[in-house]
Amino acid sequence: MLDLFRFDFGYGWPFTWGHALVFLVCAALTALAWKRGWPRWITAITGVLALWGLAGAMLMFQLSLPMALPTEAFLRSGEGRVLDLGAGSGRSTMMVLRGRPRTKVTTIDLYSGYWGIEDNTPNRLLANARAAGAQDRVEVTTGDMRAMPFVSASFDGAVSAFAIDHLRSDGVSQALSEVARVLRPQGEFLLVIVNIDWWTSIAFPMMALHGHGYFGHRQDPARWTRSLSDAGFEVVEHGTSPMSQYFLCRKKSAALVSSSSAKSAS
Repeated sequence: MLDLFRFDFGYGWPFTWGHALVFLVCAALTALAWKRGWPRWITAITGVLALWGLAGAMLMFQLSLPMALPTEAFLRSGEGRVLDLGAGSGRSTMMVLRGRPRTKVTTIDLYSGYWGIEDNTPNRLLANARAAGAQDRVEVTTGDMRAMPFVSASFDGAVSAFAIDHLRSDGVSQALSEVARVLRPQGEFLLVIVNIDWWTSIAFPMMALHGHGYFGHRQDPARWTRSLSDAGFEVVEHGTSPMSQYFLCRKKSAALVSSSSAKSAS
């Protein structure tokens, strides 16, 4: 609970308080309708909206907290140099810094455009790193994940949470290829994307209605697996949690990549 006051990830009030406001207003209307004997349909509608607001508020509460590692299998050695792609204000960066306290994390983000974070700057991420007592283990880079300014084979691991799936199809391929390029042989990549599940449908019904991201409404795991394989990765673990799914990957050897490319060509 202390993490709620320790970190400031900067998500705007519609994300952090919008559902709670709906809950408070609709719960008050439901109570008033019941007390004054208004038509039952009014009580039913406001009651359903109040429950929706409460459920959404409980889900969106997570945006004020650092992410938790979705799998303990990622970087079991607990050390190494890790890259965070599309780091934003640092929820996934804190996930690595706290979950793997012997790692050093380099982040990259364009820091332009609006993705729900107010004042999305490197300084906000660095402030959260200081709050975690890990500012000496973070290096922030402003840049494009589709063309990264890093030396090949220079990272032991990489993570990306709710960033790559915002790109167009060609951008996804470019970003995945860049991750493979900068990872050392057998390097690990943890990809977390939005999943259109029941939880997402509750929190963001319009997202569920229209679909989200490169792979559309179903967020097809098989399609992501193929794209990761084409980029040079082997998926070793796949799983889901409310509103998200993850892929734990390992960089293939050069021989496996060549074999895979030959099969795709044929």
